[in-house]
Amino acid sequence: MKEINYTNYFWQDEEIRLRATQPEDWEGYYYNRFDSTARRLLECAVELPPTIVEAKKFVETFSDFSSGTGRIMFTIENVKGEDVGGINLNSIDEKNGTFSIGIQIDQDHRGKGYGTRAVRMLLRYAFYERRLNKFNDYVLEGNEASATMMRKLGCIQEGVRRKVIYTKGQYLDLILFGLTKDEFIENEKRTITV
Repeated sequence: MKEINYTNYFWQDEEIRLRATQPEDWEGYYYNRFDSTARRLLECAVELPPTIVEAKKFVETFSDFSSGTGRIMFTIENVKGEDVGGINLNSIDEKNGTFSIGIQIDQDHRGKGYGTRAVRMLLRYAFYERRLNKFNDYVLEGNEASATMMRKLGCIQEGVRRKVIYTKGQYLDLILFGLTKDEFIENEKRTITV
């Protein structure tokens, strides 16, 4: 097979690339399910023990963007081709132009900026190619890494849903974040000129 030239590829920057999830990605998904701390922050609950069957079914459902579930699932790779996590565009409301993003970076690859880069890439796609207008998301109370990433992306804290998630024997808040297309464009201009 001919070597791919990624020079002008929309789905890549200097550090990462987003690609379609493939059936062989089940193993990474399976191993990530053993990171209960990260999964609790993502899913706001403790999940049942992972199974290989469930991991394969999940990845098969979302392979090649064919799920029809309203969730567009990507695998995140670094430019060396290593799988570093997953990201998805979800809760898409075409009528009102709103959407959300879910992301998990593998434990071995956290703290390298991959998550921020991947979300920024997906925001560009949602705002510039899908004509969506408003990114809405939330962060579980105590998830400082995700809250920091939201702020770094220019998201505004819009509110708090108080004591709505029960996990770890306590009720926790959801911190609500939002970003409009216009705010994103302004933030991109500042990032480019810095």
